[in-house]
Amino acid sequence: QVQIVESGGGLVAPGGSLRLSCAVSGATLVDYSIGWFRQVPGKEREGPLCFRSNEGHTHCANSAEGRFTISRDNAKNTVYLQMDKLKPEDTAVYYCAAQWRSRAVLATAVDYWGKGTLVTVSA
Repeated sequence: QVQIVESGGGLVAPGGSLRLSCAVSGATLVDYSIGWFRQVPGKEREGPLCFRSNEGHTHCANSAEGRFTISRDNAKNTVYLQMDKLKPEDTAVYYCAAQWRSRAVLATAVDYWGKGTLVTVSA
C-alpha cells in the first residue's frame, strides 16, 4: 500500500521560506512522478505547482517559478518543495501526489494523495 505523508508546513512571515517534505512509502520514486498541489478552503485545488517525474524531469507553474523548487532524495524516498519569498496568497493546504511513471503530473491522473500540510503566510 502506497502512503504519502507531507510535513513541514507552519506559520511563516511574508518573504520567509519553508521546506515541505513528501515522504513516500510502499513505492519508490523511480516508479512514481511526484507533484505538489495546494488548496485554499472554499476554492478549487491548484496545481501541480511543481512536479518531478520519475525520470527526473522537473517543472514549476508560473505562479511558483522562481520562488519554489522541487527536489528529490532517492535514499529517503522523499520529495521536497522549497518555498522562498512566500506571500500571503501562498496560504493554503499543500498536498503531495504520486502518479505512476509519467512525464507530467495531472490532478486527474494521480494515483495517490497525501493528507496535506497547512502553510500560513502572515505577519
